[in-house]
Order: sequence, then structure tokens, then C-alpha cells
Amino acid sequence: MTNLRIAMAQFDFPVGDIVGNRTRMAEMIAVARDEHGADVVMFPELALSGYPPEDLLYRPSFLRECEMAMDELAKTVEGIVAVVGWPQAAGSVVYNAASVLREGRIASTYRKRELPNYAVFDERRYFDVDPDREDCVFEVKGVQVGLVICEDLWFAEPVASTVAAGAELVLVPNASPFERDKHAQRDALLAQRTGETGVGIAYLNLVGGQDALVFDGASVVCDADGKASPAAAAFTDQWLVVDYDATSRKFTPVQWMDDGDESRDALAWRAVVRGIRDYCGKNGFKKVWLGLSGGIDSSMVMALAVDALGADNVTAVRMPSRYTADLSNDLAQQQCDALGVKLMALPIEKPFQAYLDTLQETFAGTDVDTTEENLQSRIRGAMLMALSNKFGGLLLTTGNKSEYAVGYATIYGDMCGGYAPIKDLYKTEVFALSRWRNTVGGAEVIPNAVIERPPSAELRDNQKDQDSLPPYDVLDAILLRYVDQEQSRDEIVAAGFDSVTVDKVVRLVRIGEWKRHQSAPGPKVSRRAFGRERRYPITSGWRG
Repeated sequence: MTNLRIAMAQFDFPVGDIVGNRTRMAEMIAVARDEHGADVVMFPELALSGYPPEDLLYRPSFLRECEMAMDELAKTVEGIVAVVGWPQAAGSVVYNAASVLREGRIASTYRKRELPNYAVFDERRYFDVDPDREDCVFEVKGVQVGLVICEDLWFAEPVASTVAAGAELVLVPNASPFERDKHAQRDALLAQRTGETGVGIAYLNLVGGQDALVFDGASVVCDADGKASPAAAAFTDQWLVVDYDATSRKFTPVQWMDDGDESRDALAWRAVVRGIRDYCGKNGFKKVWLGLSGGIDSSMVMALAVDALGADNVTAVRMPSRYTADLSNDLAQQQCDALGVKLMALPIEKPFQAYLDTLQETFAGTDVDTTEENLQSRIRGAMLMALSNKFGGLLLTTGNKSEYAVGYATIYGDMCGGYAPIKDLYKTEVFALSRWRNTVGGAEVIPNAVIERPPSAELRDNQKDQDSLPPYDVLDAILLRYVDQEQSRDEIVAAGFDSVTVDKVVRLVRIGEWKRHQSAPGPKVSRRAFGRERRYPITSGWRG
């Protein structure tokens, strides 16, 4: 019986930090060999450069530094085999590659065959496919080990040809962003590939936040008979160590921490928390600000921020107006007291009245409308940005996906800020996640009174969101079909929705595109997030 010990490095490798990533990997290779007794250590897709490097790949100096770093890293590898992902330049073309390092040299290099070019992926913009399409199979302790990269797994041919070339085990380094309900699809795919080929597969995924993407890790190994291990703990940096029996073609976990809660709500919450933490950390922010209204969205964002950064690094700002209910002020104070967050109070009545006085002559003869409402939001945005500028720290915006979809948010007002944590969560999902979070840890981190009260922007007397929008359960059901599932107006009406309501929602989505183009990035959790995954033109004659 031949056992092969594999150390899988489920860690974060920041984009562009070539020297830092190389240094860490050299140290980690030694740890895998000396502390874990591994024969093979595997790193995620493009770990050397970080994923996705985007247009950094157009800079020759960036590619040269990657090449030099890979050569230097290879020299440090002794007594173990390392698999490292990196962008390999070859003349005028660039490959998404993974190299096999052993005994001080690059022994072989595999070039990714299937380049994803959908949703958040732009790999055909940057990478080429090697026309020779060579398999990569290398021997370790008498075991023939094959290598493919991420998207290759989703097609039958790369794995099949690698096994036909002699592989008894296939390693798959990945950089696959988190998306709700993706794990079940991945596990089914692994069972299909192992069933087709009769070999075990070790699937290692990147972990960490990168701009609007969050990589969940959740790595998995799958025996040749299609039995997959429980996924490794998502959003958690950790070593995963397994033994592979080349005879039975089964894995035995040696060090493997899996998830205690893999529910949809738990994973979505942790995705956003990781997104906040890494966006702040990688961009040099230790503290965050947010406007706390006593409403559900800002209350949930504050709870997320506290989970991500700790209460001492979060400052909430209450900015009451003439229309703010006493209950809103009380609930904001109650939540801050419960979480230990500092709360500042900056009433906006004086600047609001100053704007009205200044504009009085110009606006004479006109009715009060959303112009005056938006002034209040923009005053708040300016004040929050002033605090961020003066004292440092990142301003978090608090808008949800429903609001961004239909433009129920004020540009240069409540959309001000550098990161939008719940940008990819519909309002109904915000309510559900808030209720879920209150079941964790035995503490009510979001006051139930906030969850139960009707949503309101409080920009005029007795205002409710439903004055301007359909009920959120109806609105979100339409948006899910139109935005995420890309159904047409006619298909949605045929599904039983009121045609007048559908027409209104579709129109609001269309005319709100210009706002979304200017919005802050936020963590992707759905199939179709606003931003790089959904790129619609602002100016368009299409009315589908």
C-alpha cells in the first residue's frame, strides 16, 4: 500500500503582493514538509500573483516579477513537491499556469485549458490556451499525480486525458468565488468526474476577499468511488492534510476542520463578514464608520462590521432630522449599547434648513418633492464622508440589492462610502439573515423591534417604503427573476405577477443603471451581483 500525504494550503494570497506571497509560500512549503510530513503541498490557482490580477497582467514588469519570484521559490524547495499557481509569460502570450517544483527547480508546468469568460471571469481577456494541450502527470513516491486547474474540472476532457496519461490521483487548484448554493453543484461534479475516471480528486480553493469577490475555500477531497469529504470550513485560513491510498484510491483526513454550520444564511453572513474584513485590511483601514438610522439595513451592517472588525473599530453616527421618529433614535442607541459600539449624534436640522433657505427663491412656485428628501440624504452623506476624511477609517454604505436594483437610494447621499456590505442581498434576505444572526451566540445583536417595524427612509412625514415600491416579497420575487435569472418581462407576467407592477419594476431597474455604475463595491453572494458580473449599458434602447 502506498500512502501519499498531501498538504493543501487553504489560505489567502493577496493580489499583487508577489514578494509577500513568494516569501509566505517558501515558509509554508517548509511547514508542510517538516511539521505535516507532507510529500506534496498544493497552493491555490494563481497564488503567486493573487486572483484575479486583472489588468496587472498587461504590465510586462508585473509578469517579469512573477517569473523571477517563481524561479526564486523553486530554489527553496527540497524534500517535498510543491504545486504553485502563477501567470506564466511566454513571449507575447500569458498562460494561467501551475508549476511542479521539486529539488530546487521547476520540474514541469501545466497550462490551464478551459478559460472561463462568463459572470465575474475575464480569463480570455488575459490568458491564452496552449495549442499543444499537454497533460501534466508527475511521480511522487511511486504514485502518478495529475494536475488540472479550476475550470478544467467542469469539462470531462481535461481530467479524462490526464488519467489516460497515467494519473492515479488528480490535484485541482482553484480560485472559485463564493456563490450561494454552489457547493452542492461542485460536489455533484466531483462525483461525476471520479465516476468517469476512477481516481481520487483533491480540490483546493482560495480563501479571502478581493474587492467585490469573496473566495470561500470550502476545499474538498473526493474518493474514486465518488464519496466526498465534508467541505473544509468556509472562509477560514487553514492547513488541510490528507493521506491518499493509491491502491484503494481513498483519502484519509489527517488535519481537516470542517464547518459546523453550512446553512445558506450562515455562509452568506460569513461571506460578507470576510469581505468587510479583507477589504478593510488589504486597503489599510482599521476602523469603519456608518450611518445608523434605527432601520434594518444599517442595523445589520453594523452587526456585520462588529463581527468583522470588533466593536472598538466601529463608529455609528445617528443623524436625526425633523422626520426621524423617536423610536429610530432609541433603537440605534439600544443596538450600540448592546454591541459596545460608540454612537455619535449629529442632527441635520441646521444644515437642512440652511439649504432650504438658500434655495427658497430659486425653488419658489414649485412643490416640495423628492428634491428636498434627497437633500437630507446628501447632507448625511457629506457629514459621514467628512468624519471619514478627518479621522480616518472607511465609510460603509448600507443599501441593499432591492434598493440598488430599483434606484431607491440617493446618489451622493446614502450611496456615499467605500464599501457596500449588503449590496448583493435583497431586502427579504436582509430580514432573514438578521433573524438568523439573532439565533447565534445567545445574543440579540439586531433589536427585534428593528426587524419587525415597517421599513422607512424617514425623509417626509409618515413615509413608508411601500408608498413608493411594491411589498418587498413581491418586489424581490420579480427582481430575482429579472436580474438574477434574466427572465423577460413577458415571462415574469406569465408566471403570475401583475403586469403593471412588473412594468414599473422593470422600468426602475433600467433607469437606475447609471447609479449602479457609480456605486461602491460590495461582496458577491448571489448568482448575478451588480458590478462586474452584471454589466448592462447605461444608454440602451432595449426594453425586454
